[in-house]
Amino acid sequence: MSTKKFIVIEGIDASGKSTQAELLKNHLTNLGGKAIISSEPSSGIIGNLIRQTLKKRIFFTADQNLFDEQMAYLFAADRHDHLYNDIDGVYKLIKDDFDVISTRYYFSSLAYNCQNPEQFDFIAKLNHKFPAPDLAIYLDIPVEVSVERLKERSLREIYETKEKLTQVRANYQRIFADYASKLLIIDGTKNPQLIQQKIIAAL
Repeated sequence: MSTKKFIVIEGIDASGKSTQAELLKNHLTNLGGKAIISSEPSSGIIGNLIRQTLKKRIFFTADQNLFDEQMAYLFAADRHDHLYNDIDGVYKLIKDDFDVISTRYYFSSLAYNCQNPEQFDFIAKLNHKFPAPDLAIYLDIPVEVSVERLKERSLREIYETKEKLTQVRANYQRIFADYASKLLIIDGTKNPQLIQQKIIAAL
């Protein structure tokens, strides 16, 4: 059985997920292993549809509840492909002796696509068969820090508003308060190298 890991990094927008994924990949490869970043939305067909939607190049509906539900279905379909496809799926890569690092997983669906308990239950059921990662890392930052960091980006996605991010952060806190598998919660405002040291220690 492979000893390679599926590691997920979560957090609201601009929390440092991509930075930490890259640092972790470099650390693991420097140790002589093989590691790859394979994030969600994936690079597959459904993942690309999601990316274009988030950039507002594809429009579904102005009804926020319907939009969140549609996105939840798309993310679940993309997630299944991300995990199980035979070309570059997570478990194919692990079989090929790669550690797999993903920025975002089903936690993001619960955080971003839920506005009330009914929606939370719906999305939890939609994702309940997906396995827990070997390690989930949550980079927690205040919404104000996220908004300030997002000002440096040339393109803002549909969810990158203060109101939405406030709701998302509250959802993340609820999710991880009840999460029973391997979890590391880190203050994402700290120095990136210090954060990386904590992640390496956890692994």
